[in-house]
Amino acid sequence: MIKKGFCAAAILSFALVGVVSAQGAISSAENGDHYTNAQLKQLERDAHTPGQYTALAQYYGKQQKDYAQQAAEEKQEWARRSQITTSLYAKYPKPADSARNLYEYYAVKASEAAALSAKYSQLADSSAPSAQQHM
Repeated sequence: MIKKGFCAAAILSFALVGVVSAQGAISSAENGDHYTNAQLKQLERDAHTPGQYTALAQYYGKQQKDYAQQAAEEKQEWARRSQITTSLYAKYPKPADSARNLYEYYAVKASEAAALSAKYSQLADSSAPSAQQHM
């Protein structure tokens, strides 16, 4: 009897934790805080209204700012590591090379996010009904 009660309580607690985490994921996706790759692809496929395009533009605008910040940090790290002189037998890749590669990666990702943000901003503006059409 005790084992059945314990087992039922354990199952109930796991179910409750699952429901709470699912609700948290849904609310964060609705707020635009963070999308999973699947949610983002679905939103891109289903976007037809100015509000949906605006949400995508804002998401990619935030991504662009985040990547630009990371690129700036890596650029500083690259400059710092470039000042370090190493011996002839230093291992490859050098720390400066790693920082440079990260900087270039973040710069490319920022550029891609900026392009997507501009694309969805333009779609939001072009699909929004203008006031002149209603007059």
